[in-house]
Amino acid sequence: MLRTVLLSALILGLASSAFALENDTRVFKIDPDIKAEKVHFHNRYGIDLTGDLYLPKNFDTSKKYAGIAVCGPFGAVKEQVSGLYAQEMAKAGYVAVAFDPSFTGESGGVARYVPSPEINTEDFSAAVDFLSVQDYVDPEKIGIIGVCGWGGIGLNAVAADTRIKASVISTMYDMSRVARNGYFDANDSDDVRYSMKKAMNDQRTKDYKSGTYARAGGVVDPLPEDAPQFVKDYYAYYKTPRGYHKRSLNSNEGWTVTGSLPMINMPMLTDIHDIRSAVLIVHGEKAHSRYLGEDAFKRLKGDNKKLIIVPGASHCDLYDNMEKIPFEEIKAFFAEYLK
Repeated sequence: MLRTVLLSALILGLASSAFALENDTRVFKIDPDIKAEKVHFHNRYGIDLTGDLYLPKNFDTSKKYAGIAVCGPFGAVKEQVSGLYAQEMAKAGYVAVAFDPSFTGESGGVARYVPSPEINTEDFSAAVDFLSVQDYVDPEKIGIIGVCGWGGIGLNAVAADTRIKASVISTMYDMSRVARNGYFDANDSDDVRYSMKKAMNDQRTKDYKSGTYARAGGVVDPLPEDAPQFVKDYYAYYKTPRGYHKRSLNSNEGWTVTGSLPMINMPMLTDIHDIRSAVLIVHGEKAHSRYLGEDAFKRLKGDNKKLIIVPGASHCDLYDNMEKIPFEEIKAFFAEYLK
């Protein structure tokens, strides 16, 4: 009985020593007032997902909090950007879970490092499932934050999941559009797509014969001198102590070579015009990906949709630059729509 009481005290964060995660590998500045604890939940494909649950200061299990699920960027892990966003939401009084999607990080799924438009969209809804059944979360007040490629995946989830009452989509990619057309739609060609699919299907045969899955490589390293600025920005985050993480695909060997096949074949944002809940899209003025967020915003309907362009900000500035990420606007948005 005494052991149970002591464990309960730790879970509630009543002892300051419990505020750090076991084997903590988060790359951002940790707020000592915000407790984070490891949680596990499953999606409807039976894949076990792992997240870090961030609890507000003076957390009280007798209260009902609004909940927020956070994921991204595409190829990152919860100890990077999504954890930072979740921590900021907890500081604003929300219960927030940053999670690793299927096949990546500490989450389950085999084979590893394989993206899926359907399963990854489901991962967001699985996080909503998890939040919805917590006694201290109001199931009518749940939102999501999707960053980078998980911005587009997040919008896809919102189009399907009416339980999501508000969503913040930060520095977004539409991964299916980029996979199909290349950056800035420069390779929007049936012949180019056919060549890409042929090469990836040839790789499928090789992978099956070898019993392994070839990896495409993460952020290029060493960095070529003539690399575009946005590639340099990715390198500065994923390949340096600023953001490097041993489980991050982008920091290491990347996705499987065949990973783009489902993205090419299954466009994700087909039904975002159906979204009735509130959406805030945030992008950097200088972000190479800005066109993806602006084009998505044009397709949204209703007067509860908002676009913020952050002056002078690049794509990666909205990963961890506390002077650029408009957290006050994000918090005000959730305060309005999760009240």
